[in-house]
Amino acid sequence: RALRSLTGEPIRVALAGRTDAGVHARGQVAAFTSGSRHGPDVFVRALNHHLPDQIAVRMVREVALTFDPRRQAVSRWYRYTIHNGRQRPALMRAVVWQVAEPLDADAMAEAAASLVGEHDFAAFTQPSFAGRRSTCRRMTRAEVKRCGRRILVEVEANAFLPHQVRRIVGSLVEVGRGRLSAGEFGSLLREAKPGAASLTAPARGLCLMKVRYEDGLFDDEDDETDEDV
Repeated sequence: RALRSLTGEPIRVALAGRTDAGVHARGQVAAFTSGSRHGPDVFVRALNHHLPDQIAVRMVREVALTFDPRRQAVSRWYRYTIHNGRQRPALMRAVVWQVAEPLDADAMAEAAASLVGEHDFAAFTQPSFAGRRSTCRRMTRAEVKRCGRRILVEVEANAFLPHQVRRIVGSLVEVGRGRLSAGEFGSLLREAKPGAASLTAPARGLCLMKVRYEDGLFDDEDDETDEDV
């Protein structure tokens, strides 16, 4: 609607990927075709004027007509934020998962390391999905780090399965609680039993941080995605 208000054209928008309801995005990529003569800077200002406060356009680039934000993406980077403490994170409640009991972030990091590489991630998605499509994905990064009361889980892969990141985080929290060992976490991955990782972290703690492309299309973006939220 914002694009139609600006250009007067019926415009269709293609996204780099869909996220679960309740998941946030700081680096979503959207593509559209328009005959408007407005430059990129005008689009940024005008779209932000028409959009609700919860949505912000940070950059507009002209690309080839053949550009496909989903199929041409080489990786997606997600961050999951856990507030590890009993005190309620009032100001951040909408973007973190509060886990009151102490978590062993080192054990979680050890378990997460087993995710790097090309694997069958069937255990970390819905059983109904695993029977219909390939569940193999190539993960290039899986890290867990503690920043005070927050624990950040960072994952990057060529693509993700439905609920994959949230189920990974749920299982890592079980490792952090001591209910699951790093070895048992690795067994979940290797055995690839559909839906075996049943604890799904809440959507609100997950954020799509960046979508990467071969030509570095948005790599010079002046953003804050490397900060610890």
